[in-house]
Amino acid sequence: MFVGPRRLRLSLAILALIALFSISAKAQDTMDAWKDFDFAKNGLQPAQVQRLPLEDLKLMRGIVFGRHGRVFKDSEIRVFLEAQPWYKPNSNFSNSMLNPTERRSLDLIRVAEASKHETIQPGDMRYWRDRTITAKKLGKHSGAEWKVLVAEIEAIHGRRFDDEPWLQEYFEERYWYSPSANYDSKSLTVTERKNIEILSGAQRRQRKVALLPGDMELFENRSISDRMLQGLSLHELRLLRNEVYARHGRMFRAEWLQQYFFQQPWYTPDENFKDEQLSGNDKLNVETIVAYENRIHQELGTTPIASALLEGLFLEDASQMRQEIYARHGKVFKETWLQKYFSSFDWYKADPNFSDTALSEVEKKNIATIAAYEKRAVTAMSTIEG
Repeated sequence: MFVGPRRLRLSLAILALIALFSISAKAQDTMDAWKDFDFAKNGLQPAQVQRLPLEDLKLMRGIVFGRHGRVFKDSEIRVFLEAQPWYKPNSNFSNSMLNPTERRSLDLIRVAEASKHETIQPGDMRYWRDRTITAKKLGKHSGAEWKVLVAEIEAIHGRRFDDEPWLQEYFEERYWYSPSANYDSKSLTVTERKNIEILSGAQRRQRKVALLPGDMELFENRSISDRMLQGLSLHELRLLRNEVYARHGRMFRAEWLQQYFFQQPWYTPDENFKDEQLSGNDKLNVETIVAYENRIHQELGTTPIASALLEGLFLEDASQMRQEIYARHGKVFKETWLQKYFSSFDWYKADPNFSDTALSEVEKKNIATIAAYEKRAVTAMSTIEG
């Protein structure tokens, strides 16, 4: 019997739906076995998780956390948990609620998930501690995800990220994270350092920027241009500029800068280094970056900001740019980290008597433009869960 194209398409669609239903039903049957499993008392064995498909592993992870009421951003986990009669959302969930047995099970689940991911994801770096990331595994990520992936390698060893509060907050929400005041970048393995290079290179290519903090070693005998600095944030520009000095061992007065460079594997402090010793391409590169920074700083107070300049910035970046306009007039900030950040600039002079009347009309308009953008900007934290 002849079957027309329309009937054939309909038949194929029905078969596809039946197949999808069968797969979903099978997955549901698999998860039914774990819904009532007491993860608090019974630890998992590697063989129990290694044979499970990725979708089941993700939901299993959701169950472990869900027993304590964690609310997930991931819609699939959230919908699954909300369908469970025992699930009680708890906005005050904390990782401290997890006991050692649950944490060991989560370790097994997360490693199994990482091994099955088509491309690397935030939360996978413990699996890659002794494996070199291949080009096929890189995938495409948001700016925040690239930053997290690179930072996660060091966070595993306890590094703190006090210069970027959102990043520190992100890792503090990870059950495995244990910050250490004694973190030493030299504790990174050869493989981990190689992976940082691979991730940073991929991040640079996807962002379409010529260089990022950590790259100045490549420019010890080469000059950088204004064009190569396009696309970098003020924070990144400052790190680049100071990196030139740090590679000569400079000791920094700003606590957050000293902490940042002390955590770099290549940094060797030299109390005898003097800034005037900088010469050649190093000196020229610093001058180029400073001139580029000064132009941006000046434009914040003298030139109306085009909305296009803000596109792509995270809420945290835009907010810091807006606060800098106030900082240029000496505003004293309530947020400790923000006050420390601006106090580390030579140009910052605290003025307890500051008021908005000190702002020019251009500055007020720029503040309004940035504030309007902030209302629709996404936070770096909202783009990832890990």
